[in-house]
Amino acid sequence: MSTLNKIRRALTKEHGSLPAEPRLARTRIALTAFFAMDGFLFAGWVVRIPAIKAQTGAGAGTLGLALLGVSAGAVAFMMIAGRLCRRFGSPAVTAAAAAALSLSIVLPPLTRSATALGLVLLVFGAAYGALNVAMNSAAVALIDALRRPVMPGFHAAFSLGGMLGAGLGGLLAGSLSATVHLLLLAAVGLLVTVVAGRALCGHPVPEVPERLPAAEGPGSVRAGRARRLVLVFGLIALCTAYGEGAMADWGALHLSQDLGAGPGTAAAGYAVFALAMTVGRLSGTAAVQRFGAARALIAGGTTATAGMLLGALAPTAWAACAGFAVAGLGLANIFPIALARAGETGGPDGVAVASTVGYGGMLLGPPAIGFLAEAVGLPAALTTVALLAALAAGIAYATRGAHTGRP
Repeated sequence: MSTLNKIRRALTKEHGSLPAEPRLARTRIALTAFFAMDGFLFAGWVVRIPAIKAQTGAGAGTLGLALLGVSAGAVAFMMIAGRLCRRFGSPAVTAAAAAALSLSIVLPPLTRSATALGLVLLVFGAAYGALNVAMNSAAVALIDALRRPVMPGFHAAFSLGGMLGAGLGGLLAGSLSATVHLLLLAAVGLLVTVVAGRALCGHPVPEVPERLPAAEGPGSVRAGRARRLVLVFGLIALCTAYGEGAMADWGALHLSQDLGAGPGTAAAGYAVFALAMTVGRLSGTAAVQRFGAARALIAGGTTATAGMLLGALAPTAWAACAGFAVAGLGLANIFPIALARAGETGGPDGVAVASTVGYGGMLLGPPAIGFLAEAVGLPAALTTVALLAALAAGIAYATRGAHTGRP
């Protein structure tokens, strides 16, 4: 606890009295940098999975269990991160978690067994989960101050970072070892943490309080309905997190193993997916403002369903990449809209609950797809992504009356 207090004091030195708009603009830029860094680091790890798989000698099922460490660590730490955000503020927790993520990314290439890989991925996942809760909580607070649904823009930065990280990983795959590559990424992450952390913590935005009727108390009917609504948004997030996790963990392997793609093309599969998500999220704010959250969720789930069916069942690598791109467009705004609504309803705790449920999709995805791949093949296993995307669209349609709140 004392470490987070020291980080907060160190990063919150007085920067002078700024008018509201420039202050919010600086906060938005700093948060965008953290989202981009998160995607950049995660993608850098993802494109090195085939090399680390070969290094550890793991089979598909064993690798799936090892990859479970990322999701297990993330989900286990998300609720703790929500409480830390309440106590120390989302900016300080964001900076601390970003530093931890940057340092932990160097651990996977040092392992020589699936067991060791799973253990270090627990650490990596804990930092990743804490950073995602803290960043999104800070973003919800900024959305409340701006009174605009800008959450898709932050997640566009994450996708752009993922695209750049995957593209760079593809270029470096043949010239640098995984160890050197991930050490370079760690240095980039620490640099961004220092620069963006000072800006974010220097201009904090008040946290969004839990929007429960005070007169009725936490046990009231309306309070119970609000908490159930947070869980619904979490379930929608779960469906899309499953798809994103599947693409991250298994997309490159599907292209190389099932369709004979080389290392560069295999890395390009995740890159085009990340690019499509970036494009979709850059237009996400305008789409939500024009059509509303419910319609955006329904359209996204439907599009992702069609795209993943093509990506999983296409006979060539490039056709599969086209399907991944369509799936990326569809999935683009589902997760950010769900988290924004959960945060509007429940503040940082709402973000933590929805994130925990949502990232349960990543917890479920790696072992489920791994075991299904051994039973029926990886292409058939990846069609479960389409199934859950269709489920997300159905839930959004059934609960469309709940998607009418501000912003």
